[in-house]
Amino acid sequence: MTPVELSRTVLRAVRCAVDDGELRVAVPERVVVAPPGPGGCGEYATNVALRLARPAGRTPQHVAEVLRARLLRADGIGDVVITGPGFINISLRGSAAPLALVEEILGAGTGDTDTPYGHLPEGSGERVLLHGAAEVRAFVHLDVLVRMLRSQGCLVRAGCDAAPRPEWTAVLGGGADHRPVDHQPVDHRPADHQPGATSGTPRIEVRPVPAPADPLPLGRDAARWALLLPAAHDRPRIGAEHLAQRESNPLFRVRYAHARTRALLRNAADLGFRPEPGPVDAHGTRPLLAALADHPRVLAAAARHRAPDRLARHLVTVADATQPLLPAVLPLGAEKPSAVHRARLALAEAAGTVLADGLSLLGIDAPDHL
Repeated sequence: MTPVELSRTVLRAVRCAVDDGELRVAVPERVVVAPPGPGGCGEYATNVALRLARPAGRTPQHVAEVLRARLLRADGIGDVVITGPGFINISLRGSAAPLALVEEILGAGTGDTDTPYGHLPEGSGERVLLHGAAEVRAFVHLDVLVRMLRSQGCLVRAGCDAAPRPEWTAVLGGGADHRPVDHQPVDHRPADHQPGATSGTPRIEVRPVPAPADPLPLGRDAARWALLLPAAHDRPRIGAEHLAQRESNPLFRVRYAHARTRALLRNAADLGFRPEPGPVDAHGTRPLLAALADHPRVLAAAARHRAPDRLARHLVTVADATQPLLPAVLPLGAEKPSAVHRARLALAEAAGTVLADGLSLLGIDAPDHL
């Protein structure tokens, strides 16, 4: 069972409970499942009971118990435990969780016509109007927010106070959606009262703390990372540390982890075996599996809160969790490739796929060789 399938299973449990009169509440459009937090257990957890408790006129524990009874009867679910004020923790049967997760990531596709892992179909989200300041950091944030919101199915229009400078687009890329809005001061009226705006379209101002120095000398990838990694309300650091090829540089760790996964695929092909999702060793892989399972939630939250820094930090988490797996992927010495090696290789490929997609959304290159 994949995270998407599990989310649908929980949503189905809610709908059935409402249909049977056990709960009187509007059925939500979507239920989020994610790796459990501190004090949780199992592979996934959801706070749906806490969300439904007030409108249902029940305690979160009561709602959670109603849903628990239904989830225990669902195929693929091994156990359901309620923790804290009403969190529902779900354990899948056997090795279904990591196997299904890797299959989902690798089967989602990465091409322009595919829907990559964590993305939603085009047009399935809200309409959004973004408006940015005429400043280099706002220029980059605006470009990335367009990408992230579109990854979540949103229909996005973007404008800015003035046309971006030619050197920004030449060095940093992007900017195709940055149309100047008549070069007039920002109109703070609601979106549906603005000339040319679609009724009901929220207008989001993109005005992060400006860069303290010119980031262009860093080049495209390092400059973008420097401007995106800090939260929008934090002042970015523009320095040579973003160019360092060492572990202290988070961007290097992310790109290095991606390049290593691609190198492993090439080396495995030379040895005559390919990735094949399957059971993987529990030791050392749990943080990586948790980070990969959390990718759709992080991507959705980053888009919803207009926060590219959340995605950037998540990529660092995925990269750091990938590193312990890499030395164990290929067989050593005279050892022959086994099903375990193929499963580890598939997990490494899934990690590289998520890293490549995340970097692409940030407008940063993910080279196969580094």
